[in-house]
This record gives sequence, structure tokens and C-alpha cells, in this order.
Amino acid sequence: MSGHDTVNGMDAGQRFEALLASGKDGALLRFSLGMHYLGAGEPARAAGHLRRAVELDRDYSAAWKLLGKALAEAGDTAGAMSAYRDGIAAAGRRGDKQAGKEMSVFLKRLEKAAGAG
Repeated sequence: MSGHDTVNGMDAGQRFEALLASGKDGALLRFSLGMHYLGAGEPARAAGHLRRAVELDRDYSAAWKLLGKALAEAGDTAGAMSAYRDGIAAAGRRGDKQAGKEMSVFLKRLEKAAGAG
């Protein structure tokens, strides 16, 4: 018996990846993977999962916000700004004022930094 047939001993990322491999794809699972990889210092990998999350649910404002953060941490400033703009629109559609405000602040910071560069 291999150790791969148990969820014990797996970290969160491995459990999420196992769910994904079993065909249980969804926006929340992709968001969870993105959050895990961002916390693990893998922003580019996180961004891939977060992009899929927002493809599955265009109005998932929390996923847009995290995608912007992941892209910024990965050094993709233009991509981050684009994600924040799309996220602000999604937050507006969803009535998620707080997320919209937060993304507006993050977007302004990136625009200011890009303009100063």
C-alpha cells in the first residue's frame, strides 16, 4: 500500500491538488489553491489557479483581488492592474463595495509606482 491513498500527511496544497485531480474543479477550489500557493511564496503558480477561478466565476471579487496581489508579487504589474480593474467591475456587479474599495486602493498604488518608474 502506498502512502498516496490517505489524506493524512498531505499538506493543504496536496489535498486541494488531489481534489482537482479527482475532477472536482470549481471557483472555490481554485481560489483555495491560489491562496495556498500565494502563502507558500509561489505567486506565479497562485495566479494560474486564480485566473481559472475568475474564468469559472467572473463575479468572484475576492478571487480577482487575490489574483491582482499574486500577479503584483510575481512582477506582472500590468497584469495586476488589469486584474484589479476587472475585479472592481466584478465587485460592482456583485455589490461588494469593500472589495471594490480595496482593489481601487491597490490599483492606485500600482499606477502611481508605474508612473514613477
